[in-house]
Amino acid sequence: MDQKPYPAEKARGGEIILNTPARRAIFVAGLVGTVVVAFILMIAR
Repeated sequence: MDQKPYPAEKARGGEIILNTPARRAIFVAGLVGTVVVAFILMIAR
């Protein structure tokens, strides 16, 4: 298996594409949910 390395110029990082209101809402809900869970765990201790 003699493969050439993939060129760094073509390698790209991930993109978050929030081009619809539903995707934006799901993304924001996930962020808010993470903060709420962290807050609840801090209080529970």
